[in-house]
Amino acid sequence: MDHSEDNQKPSLDDETLALAQQIFELVRQGNIDALIIPLEMGLAPNIRDSNGNSLLMLAAYNGQEAMTQLLLKYGADPELANLRHQTPLAGVAFKGYTHIAKILLEHGADVNATTPDGKTPLMFAAMFNQTEIMALLLSYGANANSKTADGMTAMSLAQSMNAQDSMRLLSER
Repeated sequence: MDHSEDNQKPSLDDETLALAQQIFELVRQGNIDALIIPLEMGLAPNIRDSNGNSLLMLAAYNGQEAMTQLLLKYGADPELANLRHQTPLAGVAFKGYTHIAKILLEHGADVNATTPDGKTPLMFAAMFNQTEIMALLLSYGANANSKTADGMTAMSLAQSMNAQDSMRLLSER
């Protein structure tokens, strides 16, 4: 008897996939009113889309402060990385959402978390000249001397991107 089919994950039907896509879109839009009932009914706050983005990553990356807070209240993991190994904190560091970065840090996000190649949220912020985020991350203990796998620091990454404000902030430290 062939049991190979028994080991396959069940595929989602079209209706379930459509519902999941609708939930991801509600999060991107910050529609708290539409999402609170599913969360109260037990919707897992750490579900992910096909790119590995959790609901929290989508909320944070899209600048949805209230949605970010709601998801954290319902147990979303601030350290859950996507398939590119980026955490929500790294995503907001790149985007420049300081207020959301502070919320994530207050809920346990690791200020010095690294991607497999060694990039930290501070490095992402430095590369994209996000000095307000950089100051926040540094105040939470971000290590400005961390190095990527190829030996780059936040300063050298800022230099490679010609991020003048980032270079100035880092040289003042």
